[in-house]
Amino acid sequence: MKKVTRLLALALAVIMAVGFAACGAKPAEDNPAADTAKSFVIYSDNAFAPFEFLDTATNTYVGVDMELLAAIAADQNFTYEMKNEGFDAAMGAVQAGQADAMIAGMTIRPDRQETFDFSEGYFEDGSILVVGKDSAISSIEDLKGKVVAAKKGTTSTDYAESIKDQCGFTITYFEDSPTMYQTVINGNADACFEDFSVIGWAIKNDGIALKTVGEVVNPGYYGFAVKKGCNADLISMFNAGLANIKANGKYDEILAKYGY
Repeated sequence: MKKVTRLLALALAVIMAVGFAACGAKPAEDNPAADTAKSFVIYSDNAFAPFEFLDTATNTYVGVDMELLAAIAADQNFTYEMKNEGFDAAMGAVQAGQADAMIAGMTIRPDRQETFDFSEGYFEDGSILVVGKDSAISSIEDLKGKVVAAKKGTTSTDYAESIKDQCGFTITYFEDSPTMYQTVINGNADACFEDFSVIGWAIKNDGIALKTVGEVVNPGYYGFAVKKGCNADLISMFNAGLANIKANGKYDEILAKYGY
């Protein structure tokens, strides 16, 4: 009987260990702050202004996502370690259990909901065609035979992939938005697709030599994301905190700071 009990205890320990590995960066008992405030590892992008970008004056990441998360964490009494590793890396880290969640201008979509659980949407955006400021391209119909730059893993890239055969262009892929922009500016690609709010910020605030063409397409909401079936408490806290900062005016204050 004792042997059976020991085997059952061992099996339970293995199951718990697997669960922690699958659902988060580390078990709560390994966290010295667990008794006072829950702590999480959260990943984000590293070059997606105005949502997350490096402030070179302070060598810290700032932006809409960074400030919203900080306000929500303060409201809900949880702490977190932020890692700005890039969009594709953030998705991989959440799925591998290296991160508890990600916030990175990630559009809520049915295909992503197969592997991620999302918060309520916190910002609405869409994709738009972007070309060099002196380009003659005026619509997607002008992309036939052209090269389109695309950032890996994004909704704008998915849109480009969905129309490339119809429009007759090829795609070259990049890890981050600044490199994608520079490729178009340098003439090594003819166009790219990007989230409207992000490229609008870059043109207005960074003075990059690009312009938008046509209308916003593929609209959707950004959401805070965890691995499907994991960290439901974190999603609940994010939603509750989001509602509270909308009610007390902090949400509008943060968006206004970045021009929205």
